[in-house]
Amino acid sequence: MQGTNTKKNIGQRRLVVGAHYGMRDWLAQRLTAILMAVFTIVLLVSFLTGQNFTYEGWAGLFARQWFKLFTMVTFFGMFYHVWVGVRDIWMDYIKPVGIRLTLQTLTLLWLLGCAAWTVQILWSV
Repeated sequence: MQGTNTKKNIGQRRLVVGAHYGMRDWLAQRLTAILMAVFTIVLLVSFLTGQNFTYEGWAGLFARQWFKLFTMVTFFGMFYHVWVGVRDIWMDYIKPVGIRLTLQTLTLLWLLGCAAWTVQILWSV
C-alpha cells in the first residue's frame, strides 16, 4: 500500500516547479503593458501637438530629463515584459533542459544588450 502511495504526485512529496512565478509574473505583465500603453499615448500626443517634425524637434523632446527617464523606465519594463513572455514560451514548449537553458540564456543576454543599447542611445541625445 505504501509503495503505490509514494508514486503518486500528491501530498507533501509533490514536486512543484515554477509555481512561484504565476501571480507575480501575471501582475508584472499587466503593469508593464499599462506602462507601455501610457508611454505610447504620451508619445502620440507629443507628436500630434508638436510643430517641429524634424530631427531637432525629436531630439528636443528626448533631451528633456523627465522624458528621457520615462522612456528608459518604459523600455526596461518592455524588456522585462518580453523576458517573462519568452521565458514562459521556452518553459512550456522546449522540453530538453539543456536546450531550454541555452535559449533562456541567449534571450537574457540579448535583452541585457538591448537595455545597454537603450541607455547609450538615450544618454547620447
